[in-house]
Amino acid sequence: MNADRPIDDRPVGGEDVDGDAGGERWIGAGGSTETDVDAAVDSALNAALGGRSPSLVVVFCSTGYELAAVARRVVDRVGDVPVIGCSTSGEVATDGPTESGLAIWALGGDGFEVTARLGQGSPEGLRSAAAEAATCVEDLDDGLASVLVLLADGLCGDQVEVVRGAYGVAGAAVPLVGGCAGDDLAMQQTEQLFGDQVTTNAVVAAAIRSDAPVGIGVAHGWREVGEPMLVTGSSGVVVETLDDRPALDVYLDAFDAPASVREDESAFVEFAVVRPLGIVRRDRSEIRYVSGADYAARTLTRIAEVPSGAAAHLMEGDDHTVLEATDAACRQAFEGLEGRDPIGLLLFDCVARRAVLEDTGIRQEVDRVAEVSGGVPVAGFYTYGEIARTRGAGGFHNQTLVVVAFA
Repeated sequence: MNADRPIDDRPVGGEDVDGDAGGERWIGAGGSTETDVDAAVDSALNAALGGRSPSLVVVFCSTGYELAAVARRVVDRVGDVPVIGCSTSGEVATDGPTESGLAIWALGGDGFEVTARLGQGSPEGLRSAAAEAATCVEDLDDGLASVLVLLADGLCGDQVEVVRGAYGVAGAAVPLVGGCAGDDLAMQQTEQLFGDQVTTNAVVAAAIRSDAPVGIGVAHGWREVGEPMLVTGSSGVVVETLDDRPALDVYLDAFDAPASVREDESAFVEFAVVRPLGIVRRDRSEIRYVSGADYAARTLTRIAEVPSGAAAHLMEGDDHTVLEATDAACRQAFEGLEGRDPIGLLLFDCVARRAVLEDTGIRQEVDRVAEVSGGVPVAGFYTYGEIARTRGAGGFHNQTLVVVAFA
């Protein structure tokens, strides 16, 4: 991050950041759909900062903008402050959801300590990149964070490896949260932002230590169909057999799929959006998005590993159950605040949930978050996968909402 001038020498949009890093702890958020990069950044950043000096800035940005130009403008404004971010498939800000826009989230004041790092991976995977990024935890004075925020390439290898790599460095005591970057559903290339550097096949991370509690809520809204099954054959992200039967046949029969879905792979993709697979954990089901099928091999394809020997449920849901999950995730996050009120939220929401809710539903979702939180600043994005590991095995999710609440 390259800036030698103090923050208060960097006016943007007619407002100055006052440069006072101390004072009462705060969180701010802003969004914009302005087509001009500088105007969009200025509007969102001014709303997020409100004249205050941040300790961390997080940027969620549509691929409709040149992310490098966005990064330069943000860093030119805030100077030598940790800045991380990624490309999206839709954004969330306090005022509501956007498409082809950007959202900025920031925190500062007394009681926050932040370190950040970039981990560069390869097209084959992100485990080493996540491990490298997670070493920012070690830069904190006692090596322990209240939460580690991870933003990863959403189209690079098996996303479960992001959780494994970060967990291997941060350990069981540090909660992991975050999301996998999008590209407005083009499914070609996502980007990650670290300071004024933009890259791909990478993980960026921020370790945040807070003197007040941080609560994490995770909910998906999908309900189980039938009895659990055993994954009897799988290879990476491909599920070959369930209960020793071809996985595709089991899936189609369980949902009584119509003839069009049984014959047309494009029809199958649309059908599968609201019919994921749930991996059975000790205290929950972790959702895996069904991204496709091989009709010749009779297999199912996911975007993350479903290991052989795992117990799994077929799942289904609708807009009502998905919205109920929004309330559940918020309640769970607020329970972690030990009776204190939230001052701001981070949201990581699956783009497949957005597809289920459609325009009216996503507006209702953000309104519900605002209502239960008391209208505190909120920002986030629609992801290609969600990260939330607070205990136990796993921690990578699909078609799930992750809410991070700060007191």
